[in-house]
Amino acid sequence: MTVGQTFAERSKWTDKAVYAAGAVVWRIVDGKLRILLIHRTKYRDVTLPKGKVDPGEMLAETAVREVQEETGIRVSLGVPVGVSRYNLASMKQKVVHYWAAEATDDAIRASTFVPNREIAAIEWASVKKARERLSYPVDHEILDFFARLVEDGALRTFPLIVLRHAKALSRSEWDGTDAERPLADRGRRQAKSIVGPLRAFGVRKIVTSDAVRCVETVKPLAKALDRKAVRTELISQDAWEDGTSDLRSVVGRRVRSGKPAVLCSHGPVLPGLLSEIALATATIQGSYLSSAADLEPAAFSVVHLSATNPGSGIISIETHIPKV
Repeated sequence: MTVGQTFAERSKWTDKAVYAAGAVVWRIVDGKLRILLIHRTKYRDVTLPKGKVDPGEMLAETAVREVQEETGIRVSLGVPVGVSRYNLASMKQKVVHYWAAEATDDAIRASTFVPNREIAAIEWASVKKARERLSYPVDHEILDFFARLVEDGALRTFPLIVLRHAKALSRSEWDGTDAERPLADRGRRQAKSIVGPLRAFGVRKIVTSDAVRCVETVKPLAKALDRKAVRTELISQDAWEDGTSDLRSVVGRRVRSGKPAVLCSHGPVLPGLLSEIALATATIQGSYLSSAADLEPAAFSVVHLSATNPGSGIISIETHIPKV
């Protein structure tokens, strides 16, 4: 299990590093695993699809955008498979975050890729052949990590995303009930900023506390997905405080469904949600759960579970912090 990876994208970018993101894109062809390689025109090399973070982007959305721009294939991110670091000619360090990402048949059929000035060709290769063709040792390291996932039977996964609501008005600024307290201006900006990163993980289901600040947090995501968020008091702070919450039933339903989902709740409730995910998947609990639950407003932790056997335990947890 890989845990405790934090993508602190709120941190100030410095001139000491260039940040990028990409993916090990894979598919099954006639029962055999194939990896997507790109042949770059300018550099005359073979590498994994990746690219630099655009202003305002979070790393996860960069990875999905760059894969689509370079290969024409729209993917959803799976388990993180490592970070490569190397020095550029400018003496800056380049830091590239990678995820595993399955290319579905529909996504491949929808691809409009044609050779261009940046990418001369794309190629599907076995892991062995990919290792021979890749031009750089840092790519070999990422591929080796990916290969270990394959050996462990942890390739096909789905995410449960635990999201803390965005920044709300303070209690001193609000005369109504706590459940009706809305988002602050910053919170509304945060709610919009996390739509891309959440969509990068293929979210299909939105479950939220019925408190206004949680409902408003997922509203931009629901609109982007054209899906209605499910509101429930079972994961609300009021219910948690008075002992009427039922985190177990909500989490259990989502684990059994096997579909990518977001659970939006409150700071005090998040440790319980993470604990219930661990219990539902027979995962040994530890301090990593506390770290994953210690989220600031609009931050979220992605818990990756096996799509074929979710009861086999948490495969990986990663935490994303918004820039806004």
